[in-house]
Amino acid sequence: MLLLMARIPYQPPDLGEPRLVVEAIRQRRGGRLLNLDRMLLHSPPYALGWNRFLGAVRGDLVLSPRLRELAICGVAVLNGAEYEYQHHAPLFLQAGGTPAQLAALSNWEQATTDDRRFDPQERATLRLTFEMTRNVRVDDETFALVKATWPDPRQVVELVGVIAAYNMVSRFLVALEVEPE
Repeated sequence: MLLLMARIPYQPPDLGEPRLVVEAIRQRRGGRLLNLDRMLLHSPPYALGWNRFLGAVRGDLVLSPRLRELAICGVAVLNGAEYEYQHHAPLFLQAGGTPAQLAALSNWEQATTDDRRFDPQERATLRLTFEMTRNVRVDDETFALVKATWPDPRQVVELVGVIAAYNMVSRFLVALEVEPE
């Protein structure tokens, strides 16, 4: 495991100001500040916006939590975001994913066609995650598969949004070398 040292010192774990921002983040986090929060709090407006946005992504979508967490874990693996993976792999398992599925993410080409470990929705999720993360542009065949898998546009928008949001998260974490707790 690669040992990281954050490129910018974290804000202190007992930070109290700006009070409303810190309280909002602590409330979403069950009373504590994670290293990610302590890094974000160098910019209180950014931290507040991040907290609200990611809170909605994590708690207000109709997209299945299992598929959401599969996409997030996939983004983390593809981008080498160990922090993101460590936080979301347990959530994927809690949502019904399996350790074998997590292990399969290390070989993307096989995972997107592995019908023993992944059902059709999961394979479509993986394919979209890979293309959005590695290529940015999604090919027409993949997008047609996604639309056929989720005929409700809301779920398609939410899945695309989750993948985009967690690419943002992983890029922030990796660029600043935020360390897992």
